[in-house]
Amino acid sequence: MKTLFVSYRVTDLARSLAFYTALGYTELGRVELDGGARLVLLNFPDEPAASLELVHRPAAGPVDVGSGFDHLAIQVATLATTLDTLTEAGLRPEPLQHPGGPQGPKTSWLTDPDGYRIELVEWPPGHPDGITAADFA
Repeated sequence: MKTLFVSYRVTDLARSLAFYTALGYTELGRVELDGGARLVLLNFPDEPAASLELVHRPAAGPVDVGSGFDHLAIQVATLATTLDTLTEAGLRPEPLQHPGGPQGPKTSWLTDPDGYRIELVEWPPGHPDGITAADFA
């Protein structure tokens, strides 16, 4: 088994698409559903498949993100460069942090238009992509 993608319900599809494309996602395709609902599948250019789905259900009303969801983590190559790019695109990432100390990962946070939190992570040199069992040894 493997995780296919994360799915977020969004209040304003155009606003959310503008945010996520500024973050670097590209649109793979859309599915039109009954009642004006839509699914939009996104990925980063170097990903072979969808990694994020935006679900717009206008009849369901505004999104409430305070119901248990915490955050989405996204790996970046060079966090400082990514923060500059996002700031130039009009997004407001938080300052770079070193939560594991100076030799650990670099992180920053930003929040999408509906309030979903996103953690941007740059791993230290030599660290594998993602968190593995070795991180807990």
